[in-house]
Amino acid sequence: MKNGLGELALIERIRAGSTATEREGDSSIGHVGHSRARSLALGIGDDCAILRPPSGHEILVTTDFTLEGRHFRRDWHPPESVGHRTLARGLSDLAAMGARPQAAFLSLALPGDMLATRAGRTWVERFFTGLRALADRHGVPLAGGDTAESPCGLVLADIVLIGSAPSGRALRRSGGRPGDALYVTGALGGAASELAALQRSAAKPNSKPPRMPAPNRNASHPQTLPQPRIAVGRSLLRRRLANAAIDLSDGLSSDLAHLCRESGVGAEVFSAALPIHPLASQTSADRALHLALHGGEDYELLFSAPAALRVPRSMASVPITRIGRLVVGSSISLLDPAGRSTPLHPGGWEHFAKKQ
Repeated sequence: MKNGLGELALIERIRAGSTATEREGDSSIGHVGHSRARSLALGIGDDCAILRPPSGHEILVTTDFTLEGRHFRRDWHPPESVGHRTLARGLSDLAAMGARPQAAFLSLALPGDMLATRAGRTWVERFFTGLRALADRHGVPLAGGDTAESPCGLVLADIVLIGSAPSGRALRRSGGRPGDALYVTGALGGAASELAALQRSAAKPNSKPPRMPAPNRNASHPQTLPQPRIAVGRSLLRRRLANAAIDLSDGLSSDLAHLCRESGVGAEVFSAALPIHPLASQTSADRALHLALHGGEDYELLFSAPAALRVPRSMASVPITRIGRLVVGSSISLLDPAGRSTPLHPGGWEHFAKKQ
């Protein structure tokens, strides 16, 4: 490929960045480097990676697609955001089960001409900048994967996350019981609100390519920089606080339905108790409630705990809010401040479902 970057060269760049990251992790303070050295025996370079599962632990595996046009758009999302979100989706699944991340594997398909241009190569480099920054934060090495030419001219990424949890202790969706209190972490509706703002900005005449927002601890960019709640999930498991848990990727209404179905229970959600993200609060009250219930991609945790158990108001500096309860039966309802009940049907995202 003239003046371009071939597959082998791309793999070497990925490997070089991952090797440097692992070296930095091994020499850094705290548990991150120690965890990497302990969990990854062999990374990028051979036909397979070799992992060392901790003694007395089970291995948890999750995989997620990130598809251009479905999960991101290059004219809406900065490339660092795409890389960040690719990893965050899998990390959020591990968080929901209380797992410690062990390693990540990325398969990346790129348009055939993308590596032939400076702009295309820069996009890919910035993608990995975003992915590695989040990987560093959670101590998860990129241990392998694959690259290919995309047959459809779009960027396609598939992330596989490996985690571990003490044998028989991983949190599940199926442990909820009637009478349990329902809780969520963080705030809801922000990701959908920020996505709408990105769409409006891209639609303006002469709009410029999106820039990456500065990371911050206030989660003011829940769409471009979602924060998987790994520390909260591990704390819930370690302290035996949660009976059931799920991450909020498709929207509270849809993910609550998943949890209730697996647990064989119903639920009541108190509308006035829902923690609305400041970005969603900038709209009307009805719209804000809709975004909190159905918006999706907040990547917060929804969990149930025995009503008599004292659940802290925050864990790992993340607010925890009681939003309802599990009940006998299978119906899920929304209770307004006056106590009036209306059915709460799944209104979040579902692949292959017919859109009304």
